[in-house]
Amino acid sequence: MRVLLVGTASEREELRTQTDEIGVVVNGEYETLREARASATDVDAILIAPPRRGLDETMPVETLTTRETEVLDLLAEGLSNKAIAARLGISDQTVKFHVASIGGKLGAANRTDAVRLAVRRGLIAL
Repeated sequence: MRVLLVGTASEREELRTQTDEIGVVVNGEYETLREARASATDVDAILIAPPRRGLDETMPVETLTTRETEVLDLLAEGLSNKAIAARLGISDQTVKFHVASIGGKLGAANRTDAVRLAVRRGLIAL
């Protein structure tokens, strides 16, 4: 299995130790999920270091889907659900579902908080 590692240098070192034990091949290492995705490296998975206690804003526990990332980018632009739906060619109910899922995965209290957390974690850039 070919993977990318995401996290701080010490977190990636710990992940590398764990992956060596099970025979996983590391094809790249990145500080943020956004960098890993931007690399377009052909891998089977992206392994993200779990957040440390008390540092819940470092990385999400669950990764966002491609569509959720698209919705998040448009949220960061300040678009409404209807505008996002029109831009992506989906229903506003589907956008509402994605926004709720994004909030849950990031642990965000609202749309603005979701964008703030995503920027801090390197998932999107403003």
